[in-house]
Amino acid sequence: MKTVQEWLDDYSVSHKNPRNKALHWLCVPPIVLSVVGFLRPLQLGDAWLNVAMLALVLTLAYYAVLSWRLALGMVPVFAVMYLLCDASFRNLGKVHLPLMAAVFVLAWIGQFIGHQIEGKKPSFFKDIQFLMIGPLWLLADLYRRLDLSIKPNKVAHG
Repeated sequence: MKTVQEWLDDYSVSHKNPRNKALHWLCVPPIVLSVVGFLRPLQLGDAWLNVAMLALVLTLAYYAVLSWRLALGMVPVFAVMYLLCDASFRNLGKVHLPLMAAVFVLAWIGQFIGHQIEGKKPSFFKDIQFLMIGPLWLLADLYRRLDLSIKPNKVAHG
């Protein structure tokens, strides 16, 4: 299994251009938000138990395997995203899913424009797991700017 630093380094290869980076800052959070929004209507039990909540918890568990500090930093981000999607789902009715679709499509257009500027394909074309790394890459960048350590967990190599 790759370490968090290996994932981040590999992701960075196709994210060096400042305009592409800026577009990722603008587009990755809305993409994650829209995915949570798509999953929110899918109930698993009571009002709080749904596929969006489960997906966020599983994603945090994956991030914790890579770096508990980054996972901890993602908790408030995911909480805000969930609460926004929950409010949208509860208050917008039939408009919720089309809104999420519009956000998703527009944000991906921004991503592809960024990669056109970069001159490199998105990382997930190489490995689909990079879709999970994009949000973590942004948070790791924020940690670096704030001089916070990501302290990657040790991974045994066999």
